[in-house]
Amino acid sequence: MDSFWRAIVWAQFGAAIDMLDNALVACPDALWRQRLWRDPVDHPLPPGRAEFWYVAYHALFWLDLYLFGSEEGFAPPAPFALVEQDDATGPIPEQPYTKDELRAYLASVRQRCRAAIETLTDERARQPVDFPWTAGRPISYVELQLYSMRHVQEHAAQLALALGQHGIHDECDWVARAKDGPSGN
Repeated sequence: MDSFWRAIVWAQFGAAIDMLDNALVACPDALWRQRLWRDPVDHPLPPGRAEFWYVAYHALFWLDLYLFGSEEGFAPPAPFALVEQDDATGPIPEQPYTKDELRAYLASVRQRCRAAIETLTDERARQPVDFPWTAGRPISYVELQLYSMRHVQEHAAQLALALGQHGIHDECDWVARAKDGPSGN
């Protein structure tokens, strides 16, 4: 994969991660454990899974896993748990992760994401990966990363919406390119 495409992918992927970080920074303590929404079919999600902190953790967990490229052998760093690979109705950690813990996880995953994109070879980009949701039809590693970028942006937007509904707007402005993108942005 040539450097032109790697720079473009990082500029946009990094921007999505930066927007998630902006939401974490802007979240007041009073909103950290607040339930953000109900399931679309009006069945309540299990306690905690729709809270601000957990939505952020969910986005980071899957970003980390998708960068790894396989469920086999993956484990998030301590203190984080594999609860995301369990049934979506299963238990979550007894105590919510703190903002500092999640921001440290974000910084670590962001750094690994940038390195993965900057060193992405054509061979790695084309490498097939298979997850249960691909229904036995593997996709390429690079498509998985684009899927992951969309997933991060989806949850960054959900968190920004929740903040906006509580009068917090300016801290969650649109990020056009990664703060450390190719043109020094």
